[in-house]
Amino acid sequence: MSTPTVSFSDLSKNSKRVADTAERAHRVHVTRRDGEDLYLTTERHDRQREETADVTARLFSALIASDEGARAVLLALPEVFPWTRHLSAEEVREFVVDLVNATRDVVELDVHSNLHRVIVEWRATARILADPELAAGLAAPLPGDDHGEVPAP
Repeated sequence: MSTPTVSFSDLSKNSKRVADTAERAHRVHVTRRDGEDLYLTTERHDRQREETADVTARLFSALIASDEGARAVLLALPEVFPWTRHLSAEEVREFVVDLVNATRDVVELDVHSNLHRVIVEWRATARILADPELAAGLAAPLPGDDHGEVPAP
């Protein structure tokens, strides 16, 4: 089912109609000319999404807690993230731990950006490793002995 789209001005002019649409479709995409687009959703739909994230986080945590479950996750990973084939076994394990922790952040902290960041960063690592010339260039030592003090982040 596609998400209905309305303009921000339509929302302000016809709020009851847009609210009725949100109740039927569970959410409405609100476009804006002068800012980031919004989504209007029902409280029930948002609660269901939170419950889904909670179940997913708990399922991941339970799976990686046992050797059999961890193996199942590692075997399924290439189906979900095909680029993991470019990561070493240790890097794949690190990715899984990062993925599980970021999934927990969605539930416990309502922070969704960490999950997106983890996936984007590990995919970028795999992209580098997939290009042997680029990987070698980035792993090569920098010329010279001292590159100065590294400032704290």
